[in-house]
Amino acid sequence: MSLPLAGIRVLDLSNVLAGPFCGYHLARLGAEVIKVENPNGGDLARRLGADPQRAERLQGLSFVAVNAGKQSIALDLKSEAGREVFLRLVKEADVVLENFRPKVMERLGLGFDVLVRLNPRLVYCAISGFGQSGPWSARPAYDQIVQGLSGAMSVTGDIASAPLRTGFPISDTIAGLTAAFAIAAALVDQRHRQRGRFIDVSLLEATIAAMGWVVSNHLNAGIEPQPIGNENFTAAPSGTFRTATGPLNISANEQKQYQALCDLIDRPDLKTDPRFAGREMRKVNRAALSAELNKALSCKPAEEWEAQMNLAGVPAGRVLTVSQVLQQPQVVERGFVETLAPEQDDAQPLRITRPGFRLDEEFSVPSPPATLGADTERWLQRLGYSYAEVEQLVSSRAVGTPKQGEADFLPVRAATDGPIS
Repeated sequence: MSLPLAGIRVLDLSNVLAGPFCGYHLARLGAEVIKVENPNGGDLARRLGADPQRAERLQGLSFVAVNAGKQSIALDLKSEAGREVFLRLVKEADVVLENFRPKVMERLGLGFDVLVRLNPRLVYCAISGFGQSGPWSARPAYDQIVQGLSGAMSVTGDIASAPLRTGFPISDTIAGLTAAFAIAAALVDQRHRQRGRFIDVSLLEATIAAMGWVVSNHLNAGIEPQPIGNENFTAAPSGTFRTATGPLNISANEQKQYQALCDLIDRPDLKTDPRFAGREMRKVNRAALSAELNKALSCKPAEEWEAQMNLAGVPAGRVLTVSQVLQQPQVVERGFVETLAPEQDDAQPLRITRPGFRLDEEFSVPSPPATLGADTERWLQRLGYSYAEVEQLVSSRAVGTPKQGEADFLPVRAATDGPIS
């Protein structure tokens, strides 16, 4: 069997996270994903991450996380020659993915209307902070800006700490998944009807859409959502509780789960206490109920309670750190963390996470993220450029290759047309 997107070619012009995260999922599903990067350092994420030495080599750990398995071509799309190379690539592509501000590609003469005339089957996906239209469309956007504008920060944390951003760039991540889903759907249509399609992904709208329950309560019940910390507004007891050794999440959302919990902690009286006997009353009196549970849970460690509760059908789990969860047998045995081959003899092997799903066919471990421009010359030759033409493109700096030292990269430009995150 081949992976679902085998034979699909994606030109990934995106930077940093939302677009590259989308492209990474497409690559893991079998697509040939070619990063089209500027010769001046490429994707900004190449310089980001906790290892300064890797970042200096343009292989920052932030870049590694979402770019394994992709190729890299370095093109100056502001040069006529660079644009010509890109247009040749488009003729052989199925998808173009970008996350520039709206109208940037049009100003370069590379908008959807131009590209779809060259390739009528082209699926073009543009990710931006606020979408391609509307009064905010031209604004620059990063994940935290969108988290704040979307309302997500207003309901994160508790009364004392809100507004609070999530501990990872969730708006970028959700937008990337949204884009991958939309592209996959458009490719089905492409196969059936041989037509192209323009996909407009907004970080703001993707984030609001992911807040479905919260937004629905406001739209249909007139409720202004409030931050309630680690509690679950749909049920009680459902939140984070204190044990002898640390926090424990418990979600006794169903009546039978609540009753089983009361028996486990040896508090059968809580089942008949009128304040807690019914689901709605438990929500009204959640603070009093939490106090009773915290007292009862303080006699045993979180790990012991976790095991007992899950055995009894009460969903429970410790609050783990990233390092702790990556060592759990559940994660280890399913091979969620993969090791890439070292880039060079003295380099430590890189580790990445695979997508959050499995197929009946195992994913192959991808190649390490490509060096900036690693595939430029190969693709130029494949597109019909002669050796002399390739040398001319390299010397004019319309393209970049690894043979060029960093001093040979294009001068730094102001980031007026820079990508969203």
